[in-house]
Amino acid sequence: MIKRKFFIETYGCQMNFSDSEIVASILSKEGFATTTDISEADLIFINTCSIRDNAEQRVLRRLKMLQSLKKKNPGLIIGLLGCMAERLKEELLEKEQVLDLVAGPDVYRDLPKLIRQVGSGQKAINILLSQEETYADIAPVRYDSNGISAFISIMRGCENYCAYCVVPYVRGLERSRAAASIIREATFLFQHGYREITLLGQNVNSYCWVNPDKTITGFADLLNQVAQINPLLRIRFSTSHPKDLSNELLHTIALYKNICRSIHLPVQSGSSRILDKMNRGYSRDQYMDRINAIHKILPDCAISTDVIVGFCSETENDHNETLSLMKEIGFDSAFMFRYSERPDTLAANNYKDDVPFEDKERRLKEIIDLQQSLSYKSNEKDKGKKFEVLIEGYSKRSKEHFSGRNSQNKVVVFPKTNDKPGDYVSAVIQGFTSATLLGKAVS
Repeated sequence: MIKRKFFIETYGCQMNFSDSEIVASILSKEGFATTTDISEADLIFINTCSIRDNAEQRVLRRLKMLQSLKKKNPGLIIGLLGCMAERLKEELLEKEQVLDLVAGPDVYRDLPKLIRQVGSGQKAINILLSQEETYADIAPVRYDSNGISAFISIMRGCENYCAYCVVPYVRGLERSRAAASIIREATFLFQHGYREITLLGQNVNSYCWVNPDKTITGFADLLNQVAQINPLLRIRFSTSHPKDLSNELLHTIALYKNICRSIHLPVQSGSSRILDKMNRGYSRDQYMDRINAIHKILPDCAISTDVIVGFCSETENDHNETLSLMKEIGFDSAFMFRYSERPDTLAANNYKDDVPFEDKERRLKEIIDLQQSLSYKSNEKDKGKKFEVLIEGYSKRSKEHFSGRNSQNKVVVFPKTNDKPGDYVSAVIQGFTSATLLGKAVS
């Protein structure tokens, strides 16, 4: 019997990639086979992001491109998953004729039924949000993995309600996954050759699981347990919210060499006025307190961040405060964005998007240019240092070079050795760019 094949294309955050692996597991159990060739697929799913308008526009353009495949293969099923499905709901099926199926992030178990519904000649939709669903019992299919690094989703949803953010509305309330199921999955991955896992959540710091004996496992407790699986298993996590980054968590990281010295701590703005308007739950001074705690407890820790420019009412002074904070901290890397209004968010309902586009563009360029120089200085400081590097594969530019990352999450490229992907090697840094460390493996 020839199996029908499915193809998944994923946009957005690491959580979406993790969700795509859950979808792959559900479809595989239904008898579908994965394919990396979209032209031979019987079922195409686009897993979407709604965090910025640009992300949604990319998906809409992609759907138009898929119309030609649909004409060649009328039996082809095209479905849209995730945050964009949750936000736009029935509107997508009405406007995008190429679509047969729309499913929100909490209903992936229902996909087989939805596919059968499409097979009977109907369009299908389910966008119900859940207060319990964590997919804890589903073993993800690592269909697009390098076999070295993997994501583990430890919680879903968000209750921070930042003014600019659509996530609480498209992913629902926070709910944590059973600690025992996370430990089982991490152990399984290590036993099958994986050497690095990233624990995922919209806000991992607020992870909280009530055990059968009524004791509570917080995020620091969970990290402690995962780190003890094996010292050769590296642990990363994302994303941390500054208001919930505790000293207890930092001290837990300090206890274990295999918990990576890299923290992603989104600041969004250096202006306390803008942070308050964003409903971030901390001021500039409070954010700096967390940065100082990281430097004190984890002196070798790299810090990355997110920055939004041009939020409602942002002035030149507010913008300059962001620039000054970036200089003061010296972030190792950053994701930087221009504010785009998202429908139904607190900001869209209450504030005017009043910063001219030209000012947003100029401010974003200034932020990017500054971070480029900060990243260069950060890498310059690493010249001559020796790092333990986990080999992930070959360099993009040459099969004669390996590429991997150090504990600080910096990419290190070095001439190929007799080692293999999944091995740890020591590398001395001999050169650098703003994005990459260039090294040589040493005994």
